[in-house]
Amino acid sequence: MTNKEVVNRNIGLSFDFMKQIISNPEILEKIDNKSTIEFLQKDYPEREKIRQTIPDKFIKVKRNFEMI
Repeated sequence: MTNKEVVNRNIGLSFDFMKQIISNPEILEKIDNKSTIEFLQKDYPEREKIRQTIPDKFIKVKRNFEMI
């Protein structure tokens, strides 16, 4: 799977996950604060074993949505 395919898959999964949280907010109670969520492939549920580099810095992106 190419990097672009992984990114597109994770974006789609993120939106599906948010829809599920909106429908069932009690899911959030099962997730600890500051947890990292990693989406695993359905056919291969073990964690992907790719060589990853640890970044020197992390950037936190904040967005505020406003009803118009």
